[in-house]
Amino acid sequence: GQVITDRFPVLTYGSMPVIDLRSWRLRILGLVEEEVVLSWYEFMELPRITVRADFHCVTRWSRLDNLWEGVSFKEISKVTSIQAEAKYVTFSCFGGYTTSLALETLMADDVLLAHHHDGRPLDREHGWPMRLVVPKRYGWKSAKWVKSIEYLTQDEGGFWEKRGYSGNADPWKEERFC
Repeated sequence: GQVITDRFPVLTYGSMPVIDLRSWRLRILGLVEEEVVLSWYEFMELPRITVRADFHCVTRWSRLDNLWEGVSFKEISKVTSIQAEAKYVTFSCFGGYTTSLALETLMADDVLLAHHHDGRPLDREHGWPMRLVVPKRYGWKSAKWVKSIEYLTQDEGGFWEKRGYSGNADPWKEERFC
């Protein structure tokens, strides 16, 4: 049910935050051995990957062959020890948006915290300076302006999941709503 587009439409809940890289921080908390807070410069020192992947929106458009650059979620998970009982992860964003995913889903090789798209730094409306990208899920799972990653035992549901959207969000199964 998707339509291919060459554009990259902007869909955002709320207003776009104004972020100063000097004060930007990424918190990693919850079921971890020790909470970690990374500055922008510490985040950018982590090993980077590139991923070429399609991006699917629940509103029925898809943009093919996006080139993302950033830090893999697997690499982020090495920054601190994750406790064995952690099964889900909630991402909180500047502006109040949240989303959650199974930890197993996030450990796929193509999941990353991206700072570049198609060879350029992310545009502000697409999540500058950094966003989550989960290519095998609908776009609402690829949260913009991420500020924290929290490991949990249970799925708490994010902004859209609490409003009736699928917690799994697999576009190939058209998992739009609960």
